[in-house]
Amino acid sequence: MSPKYMKMLSAMFDGSVTSLEVFFLTLIFSIPLALPIALGRMGKDKVLSWITNIFLLVIRGTPLMLQLLVVYFGPGLFVRWLVSMGFDVSFRWDRFTAAIIALSVNYAAYFAEIYRGGIESIPKGQYEACQVLGYKRYQTFFRIILPQVIKRIVPAMGNEVITLVKDTALVSVIGVSELLMVAKERQGALFSFAPLFIAGVFYFVMNWFVSIVFARLEKKLNYYH
Repeated sequence: MSPKYMKMLSAMFDGSVTSLEVFFLTLIFSIPLALPIALGRMGKDKVLSWITNIFLLVIRGTPLMLQLLVVYFGPGLFVRWLVSMGFDVSFRWDRFTAAIIALSVNYAAYFAEIYRGGIESIPKGQYEACQVLGYKRYQTFFRIILPQVIKRIVPAMGNEVITLVKDTALVSVIGVSELLMVAKERQGALFSFAPLFIAGVFYFVMNWFVSIVFARLEKKLNYYH
């Protein structure tokens, strides 16, 4: 294999590692963050529910690419404005960190709505039965309700996670050198379709793996039938 193609494969390996880091870090932060958002949306506090609803509307109603740009460039512009007002402020923003924050907040909003649908699908009679048996509210939620919710939301969560695999390519808009960005650069340098083909195979294999994981998870949770 020629040195050019060896260099291409090395660069694409590094890009794939970055894509995997973005993928897993987004899941680690967004999945737990979604639960308090969902509970805030469903809570009896009307002010909190209204604020959460507006937040969800903004996040779900604007493009992820725009959110990436806002998260990355927004703080710097705000600091410039403070400096122009006479404040002595400095700020340094990391592209990768900005990408993780934007993706985590975006996917937390979508996961929160999935959680909400799962929680509201549980019959009220189960809450009443737990109350009669003397369960406290947190015991009812975490021991009785949440396990059933997890079973019901697995298919919808799987769809969102598959979408996340592909959305990792969007972080290139703020200069994060992930797989697709590297593939485009190498395609131009080599005048070859091979880098894009390799990137396509990577995304396909990743989504195949995610599909298998969620299929097995759904099968393991069948005892709730």
